[in-house]
Amino acid sequence: MSDALRIAHGEFGRVALLDMDRSLVRHAHPHCHVLLKVGGDDTQFLVGDRVAPLTDECAVLVNAWEPHAYVHNPARQNALILALYIEPDWLVSFRPNWSASGRAGFFEHSAGAISPSIRAIALDLASEMVHAPGAASRQENLLSDLMIAVIERFTPWRTIGSSLREIARSNAVDWRVRRAISLMRDDPTAPLGIERLCREAGMSRSHFFRVFEESTGVTPHVFLNVLKVEMAVGAVIASDETFAAIGDRLGFGAPGHFTRFFRDHCSVSPREFRAVARLGC
Repeated sequence: MSDALRIAHGEFGRVALLDMDRSLVRHAHPHCHVLLKVGGDDTQFLVGDRVAPLTDECAVLVNAWEPHAYVHNPARQNALILALYIEPDWLVSFRPNWSASGRAGFFEHSAGAISPSIRAIALDLASEMVHAPGAASRQENLLSDLMIAVIERFTPWRTIGSSLREIARSNAVDWRVRRAISLMRDDPTAPLGIERLCREAGMSRSHFFRVFEESTGVTPHVFLNVLKVEMAVGAVIASDETFAAIGDRLGFGAPGHFTRFFRDHCSVSPREFRAVARLGC
């Protein structure tokens, strides 16, 4: 069973130190997502349709809403992974054009060679999370240094001009897809069938799927799951609501279905996630 050794959360998003020994389903996040190995054997992720190696010298870089999966190799020792799920709005406080971190193409490649400085900061952050889980200010300072170093090394967003041009292009989502997304966001727990979404968008099923994925980079099913995962994570961290109640509110017919969904997307059970996320609080 995979373990979450530590989870830090705040305005920056969340950071998880994961001892991974199980695969994760193909999924996505609305975050700027960076994966760094801090121990164990080398491993790999599938980002889009490309294999991205995760090693001592190589980070995995996942754009917001980019589908990816973790495929565990049981013949290898577990990988100890520092997983960063960073809110684009938090990155804007460093540089305005980093708002582009919430859109496709922010990272040019799904993997890249890290510098000795990036590795040192990642190890320091992981160590701080383990030895001083309540030191939120120190952890956020290290995270700030780490994200600045990662973005400056791996992204082409050097000028406001190029960023604004790409943002304008990426915002050109088909209006019919925007209507479907609005319905999903209004209530991710509602039993919105694909047929209704197609009808509201005024498209056939096949046309709707094609246009939706062209506009967002993910299928309608993955998009809705992203919304549910973020609602689930927020409820698990911030409330004392039972997991059965959270699952029921999100539309899962049985507590076991919710637990499996959460584990498949977050690597650990909601019970473990809550316990670890509250260490040091």
